[in-house]
Amino acid sequence: MNDLLSVAEALARVLNRVEPLDAERVALTSASSRVSAEDVVSAVDVPPFRSSSMDGYAVRAADLPARLAIVDRAAAGRPSQATLTSGQAIEISTGAVVPDGADTVVPIERVEVDGDAVTIPEPVPTRDNIREPGGDVEAGSTLVSPGDVLTPARLGALAACGVASVLVHRVPHVTIVVTGTELRPPGVQLAPGQIYESNGVMLAAVMEEAGATVTRLAASEDTEDAHAASLEEALASDVVVTSGGVSVGPHDLVRRVQARLGVEEVFWGVAMRPGKPLAFGCRGRTLVFGLPGNPVSALVGALLFVRPALLALVGNPDPAPPFRPGILAAPIQPRPERDDFVRARVTWSDEGALVQPIVGQESHMIMHTSAATGLVWIPRGVGALEAGSRVRFLPL
Repeated sequence: MNDLLSVAEALARVLNRVEPLDAERVALTSASSRVSAEDVVSAVDVPPFRSSSMDGYAVRAADLPARLAIVDRAAAGRPSQATLTSGQAIEISTGAVVPDGADTVVPIERVEVDGDAVTIPEPVPTRDNIREPGGDVEAGSTLVSPGDVLTPARLGALAACGVASVLVHRVPHVTIVVTGTELRPPGVQLAPGQIYESNGVMLAAVMEEAGATVTRLAASEDTEDAHAASLEEALASDVVVTSGGVSVGPHDLVRRVQARLGVEEVFWGVAMRPGKPLAFGCRGRTLVFGLPGNPVSALVGALLFVRPALLALVGNPDPAPPFRPGILAAPIQPRPERDDFVRARVTWSDEGALVQPIVGQESHMIMHTSAATGLVWIPRGVGALEAGSRVRFLPL
């Protein structure tokens, strides 16, 4: 057990091998959730002119209180051409240009309209309800920087500032290779000794949620030639993820075949449960992850190591799994030699997240795991963690 890497050290070795992918320019409409590879600056002041923040009347503050003649109307996109003088008001809508000569806007709820005149019974301050040019963003201001994820709000800001396209890191391409002579696609009739293949669709979902494009190859039989053919095809992608065949049994051939194909093994074995026999290597810039075949082990390995690598490939500056603080709802006995990743249901109280370990923690029990909403990190240790102990969990 002493040669097993800690989870933190294994993740550090993975991220140390990641080189962000090349950048490409895409239209703003295709940039959702992508990561900026450049500083983007505003092309204009926002707003670009003095505009009204209310429906009401543009007036001169020095005239008030008063009865004023309504001499024109200003709407968004249809500015008034009149210059306001003393004793006059211009009806104005939200977003419209404030007319020359006006220095305040009185909301419609605070006036009395009588034909072509408006009575404003109280004084108002200057510049009330007026948005000044550049009040939100000034032209030339930096909107996003390299490493910023293009969230809906950021995309809206870029569009408002006149940005039509943005330089982003290319989406990584992942190829998934599941291994096992016994595997068959869901829906076909099973022969004795066969099982349905489930890891491929599960792992593809993890990768796609991380923003990758995914190719799934047909299940590879447990022969060196079959593995070599599948892996050689997969190694043309940015990331290869295999499932099964990375332990030490007579049919665990993946690591041997990868070595034959020129994959440098960076590490094998992580001090965690489930998922200890996890391998990671590289061929050139291609990252190669060998996940165990047990479904829960494969899922945990994908969440802890593959997903962070995908985020790092697209330039995300904080790719580590986003563990959150929680409170144990039941006691747990840590393992002395390995960190445990316990599947749990997460509920919320006034004190924060309450995590309740589910029944069925074996690494093959994917049905039990499907009911979990959190993955609780229990560091190795010797003393029991009582209910109420503070822990960290990864939302599922």
